[in-house]
Amino acid sequence: MQIDLSGKVAVVTGGSRGIGREIGVALARAGAKVALLSRDRAKLEESLKLVRDAGGEGATFICDVRDEAQVKQSAEDVVKRFGAVHILVNNAGTAIRKNVIDFSLEEWRALTDTNITGVFLACKYFVPHMKGQGYGRIINLTSIMAHVSSTGRGVYSATKHAVAGLTKALALELVDDKITCVAISPGFVATDLTAPLRADPATNEALMAQTPMHRWGKPEEIASLALYICSDQAAFMTGNDVLMDGGWMAQ
Repeated sequence: MQIDLSGKVAVVTGGSRGIGREIGVALARAGAKVALLSRDRAKLEESLKLVRDAGGEGATFICDVRDEAQVKQSAEDVVKRFGAVHILVNNAGTAIRKNVIDFSLEEWRALTDTNITGVFLACKYFVPHMKGQGYGRIINLTSIMAHVSSTGRGVYSATKHAVAGLTKALALELVDDKITCVAISPGFVATDLTAPLRADPATNEALMAQTPMHRWGKPEEIASLALYICSDQAAFMTGNDVLMDGGWMAQ
């Protein structure tokens, strides 16, 4: 399938590494101009190089999605740089693994501010620039933990359930603007965020035993799905949460 995103401008939060980086590269390869947002300047520059190596045009913007002023400024800066926004990928996220009652309030806020408030702020300030163009895509990265939970994953799971619910609400609110909103729920993907899990032999073995495909997902596989969602072929898809998990949720 040939997907042409020429003339489109895509914003990717958490674009400095992992899934966000791969999505940025995939969109650039399809012709979109890509705005990469993150707190990590050095890693952003690495991502930008990959975008350019893929033949795309891009720019980096230092932005902490937990900070309203920074998100608002980034939206203004992106529009000033590229003239429009058509695609918003809310990928920035973090994880803390411990039981719910063992969380400090500071840790709770660190997780919720990044994983759900960050999505809210990005939508609040970028979506107004997406209206009136006859096309728009919002992709929210959730997780299989938006469908289930487990010991030590309760707060993370709560944030991802919240993102899934927000996705449905946004889809309905924006349908008349021809802006779709779709969540992607990856299973266990080989990224920096999951590096500690892969580095622990017992944990790695247990997770792969629970994954029917018996392997870690690849960031570029998630990126391919995101690219399809941005295509005209996916224009009838909105408000749903697409699992890409090696069969985990089929069990």
